Amino acid sequence: MTNFENSTRRVAVFGASGHTGRFVVEELLRRGLAPVAVGRRAEALEAAFSDGGVAIRTASVEDPETLDRAFEGAAAVINCAGPFLDTAEAVAAAALRAGAHYVDVSAEQPSAQAVFDRFDGPARAAGLVVLPAMGFYGGLADLLVTAAMGGWAEADDIQIGIGIDRWWPTKGTRVTGARNTAPRQVIVGGRLAPLPNPAPRTTWIFPEPLGSQAMVEVPFSEVVVIARHLKTARLDTFLGETALADVRDAATPPPTAIDERGLSAQRFVVEAIVRRGDQTRRATASGRDIYGFTAPLVCEAVERLLAGGGASGALAPGEAFDAADFLGALPFDGLAIA
Repeated sequence: MTNFENSTRRVAVFGASGHTGRFVVEELLRRGLAPVAVGRRAEALEAAFSDGGVAIRTASVEDPETLDRAFEGAAAVINCAGPFLDTAEAVAAAALRAGAHYVDVSAEQPSAQAVFDRFDGPARAAGLVVLPAMGFYGGLADLLVTAAMGGWAEADDIQIGIGIDRWWPTKGTRVTGARNTAPRQVIVGGRLAPLPNPAPRTTWIFPEPLGSQAMVEVPFSEVVVIARHLKTARLDTFLGETALADVRDAATPPPTAIDERGLSAQRFVVEAIVRRGDQTRRATASGRDIYGFTAPLVCEAVERLLAGGGASGALAPGEAFDAADFLGALPFDGLAIA
């Protein structure tokens, strides 16, 4: 294989030694891509990838030159280092300077919006793609909604239900939650609007294994992402109250691996219900471990970007890819679009 061919398969992972970052590096290796593990601390990277099979480079968002060196020769950059309010713009800018696509896994609404606003023009000019919020929170819901919409140009109402049996938060999740204090937004009257206080509650009947769940409205980055390319008069996202209580409890432990892949026992079901007039469509996906599942989600996106042939700019997943085809390539326990 030539050096040029190698470079077209090289993917830098910023925040590689973190919980999600390690899943992403392993998934890239499984797909035959060449990950470069990037982070602030060499010792953390060396401990995470001690077998020597992964290239390691150190960089900091406070030092653009270190990011430039770390991303040199990469065809794509995956940012797994939250809070993305602190990392996304610096890492995305460095990715574009390196001539690489940029993808992150932010659940933070302000971060996703800032990336769309700042990098659409530069990415188009460079013929590259910038994909914020391509993780479990954000990208997955956008793909499900887009697939459910099918050929509809707009919807009257979209509801997203995120059911999780338990949420064992990582250190990164806790740090991001403390940093992300901006008011959450929903869509009302076709426009982004503040989440009501108190947040609305409902009951959601999920497919097994979750069944009936008490839910509270907790919108994530999917609201900003969906608003980027789909028209709806209203959009609400609900999260299971049990999962929310877990992540708000300082005593809840981090995830514990129960298999050789490092996945936890956590189960999830995400459902998107789209209504127009008296017609309703839905898309439902179920699987295991929201952090582990983010890896095939984001790596499938990168692999498709590296294949080329699509639009450029700052894009939502549902406008960058054929949503139904993309979802069909992911390792769900169950997927239904009707």
